[in-house]
Amino acid sequence: MKAICVDDEKLITDYVVSLCRELPPLTEAEGFTRARDALAWLKSNSADLALLDIDMPDMNGLALAAEIKKLRPDMAVIFLTGFSEYAMKAFEVHASGYLLKPVDKSRLAEEVVYALSGKRQAPDTHVTARTFGNFDLFVDGELVTFRQAKCKELLAYLIDRQGGSVTRAEAFAMLYEDRMYDRPMQKQFDVIIRSLRDTLEEYKISEIMEMKRGTLRIVPELISCDAWRFCSGDTGAINAYRGEYMSAYSWAEETESFLSRKIDY
Repeated sequence: MKAICVDDEKLITDYVVSLCRELPPLTEAEGFTRARDALAWLKSNSADLALLDIDMPDMNGLALAAEIKKLRPDMAVIFLTGFSEYAMKAFEVHASGYLLKPVDKSRLAEEVVYALSGKRQAPDTHVTARTFGNFDLFVDGELVTFRQAKCKELLAYLIDRQGGSVTRAEAFAMLYEDRMYDRPMQKQFDVIIRSLRDTLEEYKISEIMEMKRGTLRIVPELISCDAWRFCSGDTGAINAYRGEYMSAYSWAEETESFLSRKIDY
């Protein structure tokens, strides 16, 4: 699992990064002395945990945590600060932990284990689907770029089906609610499918989608997805859900309602 460490004092950043690299749950750690640099990095990379100072000049840690949650809703956040008075505000942004400086390695290890205890990640999976908020796909932390918006939406719909097979006509009906599946539109939809397949091949992940006898499906064993972890009881995913699921797509409203009802229960 990956962590980012953000503190405007470089000596502290380097020290926390070195501690993280010695903690068994973590395999990688990146350090930043500017909050905005950390946000820029997260736009094209993924991480499981953020260790944040609070009192920083360009953006305080509370505001940074809120922005991180928008980008990566399922990221755990631990605050490392010299100010105890921020504790209540820290937990308002769903922080997993709050440690006072100077940072003690054993206490940090306890907080990291606790923060990551609800995260279950398939060890062989390097493809991640983020469905809370808007839909995005990542390969080893790199954001996948699609040639056409409908290609991305088609993959999102297949992920929503959690490995269930759909015919081309069924998928078309979801993506083009007001159009007839006539011959011209069948040809247009074929272009969408080919473009999606080409994108997956470009990122060397073509194996995540199967095409058999006119049907399409994704292979769920090859993808880590926040919504699937939510449904399996993963506490990190449950805490990350903010009532929005694949917000750009009207057909996703049914699943969004289902997830929200589970939270209410």
